[in-house]
Amino acid sequence: MRAAFYCSVSRFRSGFLTLALVAAPLLSGTSAQAAAGVPFLAHQALYDLSLVKSRGTSMDSARGRILYKFSGNACEGYTSDFRQVSEMASGEGETTLSDLQSTSWEDADGKSYRFKIATRMNDSDQSQVDGIAERSGDKIIVKLKKPVAKTFTLDGDTVFPTEQIKRIIAAAKQGKSLLELTVYDGSDNGQKVYNTLSVIGKPIAGDIPGSSPDPSTTNDQMKKLTRWPVTVSYFDRDTKANSGEQTPVYAMSFELFEDGVSRALTLDYNDFVISGTMGKFDVKDQKDVKSCK
Repeated sequence: MRAAFYCSVSRFRSGFLTLALVAAPLLSGTSAQAAAGVPFLAHQALYDLSLVKSRGTSMDSARGRILYKFSGNACEGYTSDFRQVSEMASGEGETTLSDLQSTSWEDADGKSYRFKIATRMNDSDQSQVDGIAERSGDKIIVKLKKPVAKTFTLDGDTVFPTEQIKRIIAAAKQGKSLLELTVYDGSDNGQKVYNTLSVIGKPIAGDIPGSSPDPSTTNDQMKKLTRWPVTVSYFDRDTKANSGEQTPVYAMSFELFEDGVSRALTLDYNDFVISGTMGKFDVKDQKDVKSCK
């Protein structure tokens, strides 16, 4: 049971690494707004984490918080700062405290992507990932500084997190319900690549708060915007299904506003589910970028 618990903790941390790096567009704004005519949004948000259900694992409880800050524009690119602290406990009295910090930057055209991630579990040494990925011709060249110096290439059809959310928003506006993408976000050891499947639901008018209102649905600015329920399933590209359909490593569900803000986060790790409820939402001043275009 202890091995199963620590396996669950590992996948929980891996999933939030991806959330931290996808958060730049997911919890704020992307270059999709430029095409859609919706302004970019700089803001700060606080999310409360809790265990929704456990499916036959030793996971007894989970709680934590995410503090997220976003800034940037189409001239300077987009920067996100993410801090997630969580505590997970098993029914056998085992408790694990994890602390994840991430900073990422991506240019508006999705050609360059920089990321730094630091994680710590209990009193263990901090693990770090530090790298940059840049498009060059029909390839993407990734240069890692940490955890080990390494250079490798990815297929050119791979997208970074901002481009991923940009395409989800574009697909939603076109009335599409499915979108498949290969995504590189620098998570895990900096070498992980995911095949993703996004399922997009029917649009929700901004003035409809839903069953669980939060600061985003009560914000006057957000009430003018459409949002969509979205579920993105992440599959390990290097894992081949033995038979039938491949099981995702995890799935991330959320409601995505057309300006890129998301709410009602849920992460499903197959044997347990974590929710993220927005507790605070503050819109920040942002730079007028008309002069730099």
